[in-house]
Amino acid sequence: MRSGSVLDTSRWRPSRLHTVASLAIVGALALAGCGTDIDDITVGPGKGWPSAHYDGRNGGTSPVTGSRKVSLSWSRPIGGPVEEAVTIGAEGQMFLTTRASSGCAIFSFQMRSGRKRFCNALGPNAISAPSVVDGATNVYVGDDGVNAPAGVNSFNYLGQPRWRTPVAGVPVSVQFTGDGNLLSISQSGQVDVLSRQTGARVVPTVQLLGEPDFLEYPDLVRPAAGQGLDDCRTGGPQCPVANISAVDPDTGRFFLTLWKPGKPAALVGLRYANNKIQQEWSADLLIDGSATSPTVSADGRTVYVGDNSKHLIAVDTADGRTKWSHTLGWVPRGGISVSGDGLIIPSGDDGYLLAMRDKGDSTEIVWERKDLALRGTPVQTAGGTGYTAASIGDGLNLITFDTKTGATVDSDVLPDATGSTTGTSIGADGEIVLATRIGELFVFKPDR
Repeated sequence: MRSGSVLDTSRWRPSRLHTVASLAIVGALALAGCGTDIDDITVGPGKGWPSAHYDGRNGGTSPVTGSRKVSLSWSRPIGGPVEEAVTIGAEGQMFLTTRASSGCAIFSFQMRSGRKRFCNALGPNAISAPSVVDGATNVYVGDDGVNAPAGVNSFNYLGQPRWRTPVAGVPVSVQFTGDGNLLSISQSGQVDVLSRQTGARVVPTVQLLGEPDFLEYPDLVRPAAGQGLDDCRTGGPQCPVANISAVDPDTGRFFLTLWKPGKPAALVGLRYANNKIQQEWSADLLIDGSATSPTVSADGRTVYVGDNSKHLIAVDTADGRTKWSHTLGWVPRGGISVSGDGLIIPSGDDGYLLAMRDKGDSTEIVWERKDLALRGTPVQTAGGTGYTAASIGDGLNLITFDTKTGATVDSDVLPDATGSTTGTSIGADGEIVLATRIGELFVFKPDR
């Protein structure tokens, strides 16, 4: 079922997360004074790995020409588990969120040496918040607050606070918009566009679940900011927004997965333009909930998404019409790597490495490697080279593969690593960075 209209403002349900109207006022008062009104800092794709899936469209590809021979540069424990992919600034500075016994929630490390540049305390559920990095290595990340409302934070490359803006819920999606602002979406369905310089709201806040009805529920209290986050890992019904939104910077459209109370899980198309956010369509097509973050094709015409019933689905970005649906042998959880020429490589720890190609109204398998059990997110680089973590014996290996044929061209052990990884990130000089879910960071360098 599809619908196109201004955002639904139906009665808010007390069992769901919501915001308090005064947060917008509090956010304006809470802004730090070290921002400016002048924006001369680049955002979006470029050197490094500035967001969880590289760019706003969640493409999972890098313009760097990937090396076909790599070796381990260094590894180190984090001191806590990791849920989100590592982001990398243009100069090689890395960022990740965790829940460490030391009290640190966001860490930054230097690429060459592995030395810690800073670690900052945030709310305990910052571990579920991805980060984005701009061209000046300012980092943006959400959390659920410590003796304070949840919020979006910005730090400079030294870890010094730039600003903090309160929001409702934990921002499980942060992206840059086409005009250089920050798009924040919490798991409770609060959508904000914030100035990167000051944290001020650029447009009115939107509530995807509707506004709370305090007249009908006069004793309503605000639920915990982290409510439902456990369901976000599997796209379950207690997490209204479970994934990182995909942004088309050319049109202002952005796409997210949404599970409203009492309704099927949906892929929703919205547009940020003309000083407002408006819903364009909603497609109830995610059976059993969402499994992946959406990914927009390079031409902006198609958005790809996976559901918990093992489907990979291609949707028209203009109207939400399903172009095709392909049944995989596993749930394609995590991200979807889609190259500029349309090579699609899904992820999913229960699956194996394979590549598909979009044929318009159908898809075809280009190659598959059933011998390679995925334990992370495959990514593609320029020059026809891809990387992913895979299970080899009792441990994990970084697999370097040819994206045209799927053939393995290099295989490197992640020493003593077990379980799975949160993502695969590419540095400005072709470094490959992975973090295991149990909390160890690995950096591989190209052998030129």
